[in-house]
Amino acid sequence: MTTATGRTRLSPDERRTQLLELGTDLLSRHGIDAITIDLLADEAGVSRGLLYHYFGSLQGFREAVVRHAVDQLVAETAPPAEGEPLERLFTSVGVYVDYVRDNYAGYVSLVRAAAGGTDVMREIYEEGRHALIDRVFREDAQGEIIPDTPVTRLLLRGWAAMAEEVVVTWAADPGDLTRDRVVELLALSLPTLVELA
Repeated sequence: MTTATGRTRLSPDERRTQLLELGTDLLSRHGIDAITIDLLADEAGVSRGLLYHYFGSLQGFREAVVRHAVDQLVAETAPPAEGEPLERLFTSVGVYVDYVRDNYAGYVSLVRAAAGGTDVMREIYEEGRHALIDRVFREDAQGEIIPDTPVTRLLLRGWAAMAEEVVVTWAADPGDLTRDRVVELLALSLPTLVELA
């Protein structure tokens, strides 16, 4: 349905999703601290009151955007359904590297928000990390690359922290290191680390 002003009327769920998508785009370009109600209202062409209606507060909106971005990251980095476990790991790591590179400002602000932000931001970040770690074990249910033990889960958490730092640092200044080499180093380091367990 189109209104007299030419705008399409959206259902409440469609409008909320539209605002989250826009917020995620702003997050990827500017970082979490740059997202304001005024900026979002201007970008979306909606009233400020509508944003408060859907999210309650600026902090509520930021938390919803971060949750949306984390959910996107988890979904986008899912390995392909078919293939050898190591090939699937390479693909998943490659998509992660691309995601961080393409959404650098937002990703870095997400990591910083988790480190020094609210309890809710830390919780969202940890939920995302747990989802990624759990997926590694679910995708390699036979333990071909990584057997599911308390020690390997601990090592995988450490590897995830290392991978995050490597990719964030590389994306800021890649120097002579290519994207494919970063993917290779990270993907091959995981099974090597697990062999030590």
